[in-house]
Amino acid sequence: MTASALTRPGERDRLSVKVREIDWTLVILLSVVAGTGVAMLYSIAGGHWQPWAADQLIRYTVVLVMALVLALVHPKWWFRAAYPMYAVLLLMVMAVDFTPLGYVAGGARNWLNLGFIRIQPAEFMKLGLVLALARWYHNQTAQEARFSWKLIVPAAMIGVPFLLVAKQPDLGSAMIIGLTGAAVMFVAGLSWKIIATGGVIAAVGTPLFVLFGMHDYQRNRVLTFLDPTKDPSGTGYNIIQSKIALGSGGFLGRGYGLGSQSQLEFLPERETDFIFSTVAEEFGFVGSFSLLLCYVGIILIGLRIASLSHSHFGRIAASGMVAFFALFVLINGAMVMGLAPVVGVPMPLLSYGGSSMMTIMFGFGLVLSTRVHRYSELPKGHGLF
Repeated sequence: MTASALTRPGERDRLSVKVREIDWTLVILLSVVAGTGVAMLYSIAGGHWQPWAADQLIRYTVVLVMALVLALVHPKWWFRAAYPMYAVLLLMVMAVDFTPLGYVAGGARNWLNLGFIRIQPAEFMKLGLVLALARWYHNQTAQEARFSWKLIVPAAMIGVPFLLVAKQPDLGSAMIIGLTGAAVMFVAGLSWKIIATGGVIAAVGTPLFVLFGMHDYQRNRVLTFLDPTKDPSGTGYNIIQSKIALGSGGFLGRGYGLGSQSQLEFLPERETDFIFSTVAEEFGFVGSFSLLLCYVGIILIGLRIASLSHSHFGRIAASGMVAFFALFVLINGAMVMGLAPVVGVPMPLLSYGGSSMMTIMFGFGLVLSTRVHRYSELPKGHGLF
């Protein structure tokens, strides 16, 4: 299908054309990663579909269908929903912090108990933030995006949910929100002077935040990262066992279902935060490196899709979605290798969990929508709806 055909109104809105324009290579890579996650969950359960693998497979099948449906939705609807979605999600995050609906799990008050379902608003806040920032930047000039007093607006849009989520305390999600917002501002053309100033402030402020702004258990995680052997049976246990699993896999791995660290339950959180360590143990350097190549392929394809969009909103939104996906991979990978403190960030599509998977696949629904409608343009100056 040629570009000229796609830009003819009679052709570009046909369902068959839209389906063909979906980037199926990206869909396949996403499915390979998710399928690997299901296989590993089956392995660490001792060759059983319960309690994790079956649920994960069903979840991915459902959210994949949703993502493909969202890929057919014109970006103008994403554009119109951006601010209302951000507002609703921000209210949900506030409800976690300040109402009885907030539910404590894993030591953090980061779930919203609606009775019939429990959801984690911080996960979906990442999606809402990217859309809201993309819409705001769509109506700004290059100079305003680079350096102007108007940058107070996106800074506030990032800062408010960051502080609310950090208060829960959910440092991992707060970190993803802050870094994703910063990535969007960078892609939108933020001045290097502001970036350099922010880097200096972060370098000076981080030690102070560790000393005075963190809870005791969070501070212990940072100290454990610096020297896990100081408390090998306590706060250092997780990372020590993860490193053992990573090293014991060698070049080709111990074999599928034969990972001693996971099968004998030495490795903590082996179905969520440390599932990549299980991959390395059972499939070695070759398997884990191949999986990382799949992640790199997803990121590169996503960035290429963003670059081809004729809509500024599409470019910013797709880049933001790819950014928070890449941050998940980077932070979790560094965490399980002992290169970063343990902050509870899952490996995307590989780790067991519903909220994270749904957010990521909804995000890639937008990326695919940007690909399908890459020749569409959105005029500036839209009202709220």
